Amino acid sequence: MNGTKELEASREVVWSVINDPAQMAGLMPGVEGFEIKDDRHWQAKVKVPLGLGGLKMTIDFEKLEERPPEFASMNAKGKGVGAMMNMTTSFTLSGEGDHTSMAWSADVKIAGPVGSMGQRVLQPIINQQVGNVLTALEAKVAEAKAAAAASGEAG
Repeated sequence: MNGTKELEASREVVWSVINDPAQMAGLMPGVEGFEIKDDRHWQAKVKVPLGLGGLKMTIDFEKLEERPPEFASMNAKGKGVGAMMNMTTSFTLSGEGDHTSMAWSADVKIAGPVGSMGQRVLQPIINQQVGNVLTALEAKVAEAKAAAAASGEAG
């Protein structure tokens, strides 16, 4: 899966959001707990909404590569009852001034009984979750931009 999201903020502002584990945890649906282990590793306990109920998973995140403020990639490994997830994502930021284009890609693999539900069942759920995360990202970036503007005016 991949796509592009247009954001009305500078690359630095967008980078500050996507590079902050606490802010990224706030974007994910169903986060019930969150722990930063160090600047490259963090863990989230989530309840993934899957149709008739939620799938509880513990997801370990690891930053793989970063080139501020233009590129970042990370790996997420999740374990839950009946499912294992492995996801690699990357973000490439481009743009000038107050406009940033974020090209993203996500390679998601789900194994176990939940994975056997098949692509046809899981794909719409994954697409919906990605949409939710991108919408939340847009809101967070707008907040960060407003905060940066406010602190700039106060200075």
